[in-house]
Amino acid sequence: MKALKKEADERLLIEAAQKDPACFAELYELNFERVYAYVVRRVSNRAETEDLTAEVFHQALANLKRFEWRGIPFAAWLFRIAANLIADRWQRSGREVSDEERLELAEASGSAIEEVERRATLFRLVDTLPDEQKRVVVLRFVEQKSIKEVAREVRKTEGAVKQLQFRALSSLRARLEGADA
Repeated sequence: MKALKKEADERLLIEAAQKDPACFAELYELNFERVYAYVVRRVSNRAETEDLTAEVFHQALANLKRFEWRGIPFAAWLFRIAANLIADRWQRSGREVSDEERLELAEASGSAIEEVERRATLFRLVDTLPDEQKRVVVLRFVEQKSIKEVAREVRKTEGAVKQLQFRALSSLRARLEGADA
């Protein structure tokens, strides 16, 4: 029943945005983390991930009038746009894109969508952490810095950074398990 309401709400949001582009902001808010998580998993560069994510929403807004509701989540359409943009960028950079890679990019299977949903939830949960823990998590796992580099940047001992990381990860694990229940 909850899924049906969510689907109906999403459809109403899409129809409203098709009539008034200012309503697209809510679709953007609901889907940003999902799209970002989808792109970041396929692109290694943070700046490129941000650029591609922005381009996905730019194209989605520009083509929203042509979107037809078929009962498939709006995020799946956004993932398809993202996959095409990633493949196009690879081709422009001279990288050969195999048929297998193109298929993998275009395929937004149930398990891929579930993984993106889980990552989006994780992004939201990281934002709820205390500031010090959030900073350590971002530096360690987004910017991929070592404990030593993080300690230097936050002006704490390596032991303090490890403790902040441990608390943050424990909190995230507990919240994620609660979100999955």
